[in-house]
Amino acid sequence: MSCSAMGKASQASVARLASVLYLWNPEGEGHLKKLRISVVEFLNTAPLVWGFTDGPLAGEYDLSFAVPSQCAEALRRGEVDVGIIPAIEYQRLQDVVTLPEMAIASKREVRSLLVVAKKPIELARRIALDTSSRSTAALVRLLAAKHWRISPEFVDAAPEPSEMLREADAALVIGDPALRISLKMDALSGKAPSGEQCCQGDPDEMPVPGFETLYVYDVIHQWRQMTGKPAVLAIWVARQSAVTPELFSDFLSSKAYGIEHVREIAEAASIKLDLPPRALELYLTENIHFDLDEENLAGLRLYFDMAAAAGLIPRARPIEFFGADAPASSAKGAGQAARR
Repeated sequence: MSCSAMGKASQASVARLASVLYLWNPEGEGHLKKLRISVVEFLNTAPLVWGFTDGPLAGEYDLSFAVPSQCAEALRRGEVDVGIIPAIEYQRLQDVVTLPEMAIASKREVRSLLVVAKKPIELARRIALDTSSRSTAALVRLLAAKHWRISPEFVDAAPEPSEMLREADAALVIGDPALRISLKMDALSGKAPSGEQCCQGDPDEMPVPGFETLYVYDVIHQWRQMTGKPAVLAIWVARQSAVTPELFSDFLSSKAYGIEHVREIAEAASIKLDLPPRALELYLTENIHFDLDEENLAGLRLYFDMAAAAGLIPRARPIEFFGADAPASSAKGAGQAARR
């Protein structure tokens, strides 16, 4: 979701100005500044931050919006204090902790992380990887080696599906552009979504214009087939010196507020994305999981182990959580409320 879609605070929001959290500004002669949070600008992040953007916590923090890889870089450079970052980037950062009970995850099929191909993926010799992604790019590398049994050339590319497929046999597409492809595939195929789809037709009317045949693979469906585990795509990570119990409580509150307002989020996003609100609501309630529960943690730890074995990270170090060794998501009930 774009910054403009999530960034307009409700006029009715109540600002708790007396309890705003600040950090000492060493360059400001004792002046104070708001704690800085880097937010992914895709729709699937909106429920986690809706309390900050359109709810009772609006205005209390300094929010910035970027693609996932840029959120990680901002945290690495010290430009922000907390960021929702690609899961794999946790292994590449130092002096940080994970905020428990919250994540962007998917249990079976995510619909917004796709590999689109001009031929069956087993025949692909060159795969373009969206530079906005890091966790999913690593997932695709693991799937290629362990599930599809291919050794393609991987090339980084700007997130333009048509251009990517002109230069490669297949392309990784993430976020809202991928969700748009999924929804168009559903319309063309006239059937319920599945982990692998193929369609043919007028190149100008295809989900990726310019290609008369398209094979589409849901990355998380493929991961689940390979491992039997869910996938954690992104997590909240904070500088150790910045996180406090009050901060953690606010993040939990923002998540709970977002879960309670999923329909409102979907309706706002439908205007910005020009997509049906009901389809977006189903995406947020059926395809995305916002808890870091034990099942999701098991998938995340397996992902780290496999990434380390493949040389994608130096080693799989244990996940350090703020305030606990291993969370059992107390927010699970709230996270599931929108699914009932």
